Amino acid sequence: MPSTSTEAMLSLRTVADRPNEYVSQWKTRTGRKAMGILPMNFPAELAHAAGVLPVLIQEDREPITAGRNLLGEFNCGYTRNLADQAALGRLEVYDGFFHADHCIQLLGAVDVVREFESDKPVHFGQLMSSMSDAWTLPQVRETMNEIRSEIEHFAGRTVLDADIARSIDIFDENRRLLRAVFEQRRHGDAALTPDQIQVLVKSSMVMDKEEHTALLRRVMAGLSPSSRDDRVRVHLSGHFCHAPRPELLEMIEDSGAIVVDDDLFHGTRYVSTDIGRTDDPMAALASAYLRRNTTVPCPTRVQHDVDWDRFLVDSVLASGAQGVIVLMAKFCEPHMLFYPELRKTLAANSIPLLLIETEHEGIPMESVRTRIEALVERIRRNQLTAV
Repeated sequence: MPSTSTEAMLSLRTVADRPNEYVSQWKTRTGRKAMGILPMNFPAELAHAAGVLPVLIQEDREPITAGRNLLGEFNCGYTRNLADQAALGRLEVYDGFFHADHCIQLLGAVDVVREFESDKPVHFGQLMSSMSDAWTLPQVRETMNEIRSEIEHFAGRTVLDADIARSIDIFDENRRLLRAVFEQRRHGDAALTPDQIQVLVKSSMVMDKEEHTALLRRVMAGLSPSSRDDRVRVHLSGHFCHAPRPELLEMIEDSGAIVVDDDLFHGTRYVSTDIGRTDDPMAALASAYLRRNTTVPCPTRVQHDVDWDRFLVDSVLASGAQGVIVLMAKFCEPHMLFYPELRKTLAANSIPLLLIETEHEGIPMESVRTRIEALVERIRRNQLTAV
């Protein structure tokens, strides 16, 4: 990358690595509030329209200590880390906390946040998980309106439709740029590692969107084509709430594979669907919530005409991936329940699969390396047999 692109990437990496520092600096610079939001479907455009910084709270790298006593060990690493952050004061930079998803484990973590940040508002606006019913869209619209009212109360100002429409345009522009980067990676036109892709997405989840877009454009201007080497092309799948460890992503590509596509939350899933221009921005937000599950299906949603396993097969065929590596957060119940169907469908389509279970701490990296290398070798042998 040219120097300006390198500097822009370093700026984004600093935000991705130390999000709370950015939030604190932004609040000092602007004099406005920051809102901690939780994955995966909160309409952050509404907070932006109110002049609030919506920040998707990231799993940090600190060992879980107090969080072990507040949530059971059967909770996923993200929720236990979130509880740990709340108990030890690492969430003090946020002025309130908003949530719009129904994960049972995440609800437990929100209760911990409410306990330790008791002087701040905590709002839960539950979005429908059944996507095919006649009443789904009206109920989602109603929930969006409730969230809007709560944000207006939080920000101390009325949010106009024109404000929301402007924020939608700003967010959509950022999504389109990130999707363009993913498309370049898919076709070998951008030499970006999965760790660098994660930096681009994670920083977008934290930063003011216009600031992020400006830096992202500088990064894109310096992208160079990949070497198109002989590494095995793989699709990364899973991880709905938090980012995979960078060292795990690096290991995948050090073991003879190259990531060409993904459906990670800290990846394609986050930017899959634009809201679009409309005269009714609240209706557009509600519609986009439903369309997002069609674009990249999620096992936390029920939709009769859409399946994650069929989507994954189609994605593999479109990208030319030769195998799938599933990253499953330990104790992620929706993923665990859906995985047998996923495995069966990939096997029926002769797509090699490797499951890697991840945890906040204690991933056996060398054992994982051996399993990735075995997958790569199996794919290469299959190619030789087919010739």
